[in-house]
Amino acid sequence: MYPYNIEARKLPIHLTGIGGSEWQNPISRPQGYKWHQILYSASGTGYLKFDNSAVTVGEGTFFFLPAEYPHEYLPKDDRWDVRWVAFDGYSANHILSLLGMTKPVVVKPESPLELERIFDRMFKSQREDKLYCDFTCSGLIYDYLIEFHRCMDDKSSKSRNERSRVITNVLEYIDENYQKDFPLTDLADVAGVTPQHLCRIFKAAMNMRPNEYLVKKRVREAKRMMLRTEKQISEIASECGFPNAGYFSTVFKKLEGMTPAEYRSSVGNK
Repeated sequence: MYPYNIEARKLPIHLTGIGGSEWQNPISRPQGYKWHQILYSASGTGYLKFDNSAVTVGEGTFFFLPAEYPHEYLPKDDRWDVRWVAFDGYSANHILSLLGMTKPVVVKPESPLELERIFDRMFKSQREDKLYCDFTCSGLIYDYLIEFHRCMDDKSSKSRNERSRVITNVLEYIDENYQKDFPLTDLADVAGVTPQHLCRIFKAAMNMRPNEYLVKKRVREAKRMMLRTEKQISEIASECGFPNAGYFSTVFKKLEGMTPAEYRSSVGNK
């Protein structure tokens, strides 16, 4: 199926075609194809040829082909079930460049279920929703690209999962213990990494150091208490982990642009 809505072509990225064949014929494109494509070997096995090399494409394997990139693919088995999506748009090349997808890429994810789900949604939308399908599929093709990119590098995926585990454990510990004073080594022990490594990955993920997050967490809780309780500011400062009201006021003004008393007054007048 090939979308026909002219207005959809004005979108940054849009679907230009979707389909498949249970009996894929040999395809040879010395000049490449006019649109970008992601193809999926649902069953059977074939070969993908590009840059004077050949890659075996088995069941559950996806491969990306940039527009106008010379390539060839052909079945190895008698029956090779291949499904494909094609896309274009004025931002397509920029998005692909940011994702590092400027050359053919072959990916075999541990599970293709999410990519299959997005493909099925695009196919169903094209078949059943003639009015809005092209606009719906613009968002879905973006989701498809992002999911494909997540699957591109298993090592990167494992690294991201490891960083996510470390950051999640540290954030949970800070959120549960922000009223207390604890050294960076405690957070490193929770994360199972060295303090130096923790600071590096925390900064990369959160754009701040762990101690900065701790201070901001304390200020957020103080704001909540000023809004919901009648407690004195000095009492709130103590309960939120600040050593004294003066230091609390200095930190609060630096982050919020006003003193705690001014904040409480402004909230109370709304």
